[in-house]
Amino acid sequence: MSDPFLIIPCSGIGKPFGTISREATYCVVEDLKKGETETICLSLLVMGDQDAKLSVKSHRCIAIDGCPNECAKKSLELSDAKLVANFRVIDILRENRNLKPKEVTFLDEDGRRLARILAEKIALKVDELNHKGVVS
Repeated sequence: MSDPFLIIPCSGIGKPFGTISREATYCVVEDLKKGETETICLSLLVMGDQDAKLSVKSHRCIAIDGCPNECAKKSLELSDAKLVANFRVIDILRENRNLKPKEVTFLDEDGRRLARILAEKIALKVDELNHKGVVS
């Protein structure tokens, strides 16, 4: 088995889309792709933490952004990360317009459903990349 993918969600504190990105990440790392994925905190990378910088350069990375600003993706690119995929919560929301998360500090039912949909897409991408033989 190759090195695990690093899933890096946006910080998006106080915003439901940021919460969805983090919840989807935990779903992938702790459940759907346990052992094949790990996560690190985006703020460590932004603050210049050397271990975080080394990790993103040596692992395949997937950015998860809440909004179109793509802070996670841009931070990974600036860190010369091995960025192999990126997802945006806003795109998942557009594909599922019937789901409208309302809460900020915790996810309501619609927010949890969106996070699960996103997590499943990320897990499929991990499978796809592993199947194609993309190795670190």
